[in-house]
Amino acid sequence: MGEIDLTIVDMARDLLVTTIIIAGPILIVGLFVGVTVSLFQALTSIQEQTMTLVPKMLAVMVVTLLLLAPALQLLRDFTTRVLGQLVEFGLS
Repeated sequence: MGEIDLTIVDMARDLLVTTIIIAGPILIVGLFVGVTVSLFQALTSIQEQTMTLVPKMLAVMVVTLLLLAPALQLLRDFTTRVLGQLVEFGLS
């Protein structure tokens, strides 16, 4: 039973690492654009709400589209690993 517990922990760790690898760059770009626009607004005293939302939304969309193919490949590899583990659990 201990070996199965370690396998579950390894799978959970793999899930978290895969999630961070896929979502990390998108979140970092959103954070960077948000801070940059907020700094610009503070320096110029412009307090327009859409000025924060639109650049951040566009930057996140562009990065998501650029990273879509590698993200799908990572998800495919993760799914293959998880389905391969089903044999070990006796669920196949």
